[in-house]
Amino acid sequence: MQKLLKLEKLLSYPIIAVSACVTALNYYLFVISNAFAPAGVNGIATMVQYLGGWSISNLSLIINLPLAVFSFFRIGRRLTVKTMLYVLVFSAGLKLLQDKAIDLSRYIYLTEDGKSTILAPVAAGSINGIIYGIAVRCGGTTGGTDFIAAYVHKKHPEVSFTRALFVFNTGVALSSYFVYGCNFEPVILSIIYTFLTTRISGSIIRGGEAAIKIELITQHPEELKSELIRKLRHSVTVLHAIGGYSGEDKTMMICVVNPYQIKQFLEIIENYPGTFACVSDVTRTIGNFKRIQWDQ
Repeated sequence: MQKLLKLEKLLSYPIIAVSACVTALNYYLFVISNAFAPAGVNGIATMVQYLGGWSISNLSLIINLPLAVFSFFRIGRRLTVKTMLYVLVFSAGLKLLQDKAIDLSRYIYLTEDGKSTILAPVAAGSINGIIYGIAVRCGGTTGGTDFIAAYVHKKHPEVSFTRALFVFNTGVALSSYFVYGCNFEPVILSIIYTFLTTRISGSIIRGGEAAIKIELITQHPEELKSELIRKLRHSVTVLHAIGGYSGEDKTMMICVVNPYQIKQFLEIIENYPGTFACVSDVTRTIGNFKRIQWDQ
């Protein structure tokens, strides 16, 4: 087990490096030429390049270096090292592409050619969501505002990491209105990009570990328990409960199932009148929880 964990830690570095290369290609093909700003520091760098200043590759590196030094001493060394590996590879890869050392310009998606404007942020946001999720799963981040959000969350645990990022990214999206000629379209495109990145990365970070928790009160405990175990193939926990209004003895059951089994669960409890159920999302399960396959 320890050897497997060590191998996983070692593999995380080349995985992050490859992810950074894919991100550089993503920016080159879908972002830079289509007049919208992605999220975070690279969104700021994209707007600066659009205005005729520093290139994204150089500015990303300049901004991230002091943030990395701060993160190294205040947040965590391992996270900082992995994040800076990502930043360095991303900057180098994008510079090679922009300087045409690797000429892929004929593959750039240009909305000016009559192609759909919305497809650029959809493609870029989806790809970035996958990359961001992989980077976090490997113990790093993509740099920039991630450093700031991680520090805010560390100092104020009540503020979630994603909420802090949302505030920063909202500022970038609103700023793009003024950069791209006081036009609302870049703001909308930036929001689409950020939304897709957040949703997809969230799914990857959870690693498919989401589930559904069902809490129910029933007058048919034995029959319902048997049917739930037999059809859903997940066990239940049975608790004694007392009705707050009636004072009567009740039976409470707790069952955790796969998300796509909720429809089958509803079909089961329809056969037991008077059953009350409360359903909630579970972001992660630890321990003996079987993930039933679709075809079973």
